[in-house]
Amino acid sequence: MEMGEKAVIVLHSGDMDKVYSALIIANGALAMGMEASIYFTFWGLMRLKKGELEKGPLSRMNMMGAGKQMIKQRMDKAHVASLEKLMNDFKELGGKIIACEMTMEIMGIEKEEIQTEWVDEWGAVGSYIHEARDATITLFI
Repeated sequence: MEMGEKAVIVLHSGDMDKVYSALIIANGALAMGMEASIYFTFWGLMRLKKGELEKGPLSRMNMMGAGKQMIKQRMDKAHVASLEKLMNDFKELGGKIIACEMTMEIMGIEKEEIQTEWVDEWGAVGSYIHEARDATITLFI
């Protein structure tokens, strides 16, 4: 594997299944020796708020929360790690999180509302571009 391989993910959605996808892919990249960063923006940023990581709806078949509960039961049965565990693993493996300051301003979110220990950088589009310009993999979720 070449030095400097990097995966950069824009997490625009706060839907539970999409947050799972972003963290699973990013953790996979880190496990394969790549760098990985996730740029949390708009509804994705809402999952960085204290106590909100697991709160997102299911993007399909939410059925007023029943679909999400059914999927969570199936995930538990399949021994899929929680979002909290995936986030902790991501940080322990050296993953980088960028929180979008523009989104914070638009949505009236203060830094005190965010799990600040997860955030490596408070930035805007320039921070994302800086990360993505030399990335091997870029994804928009």
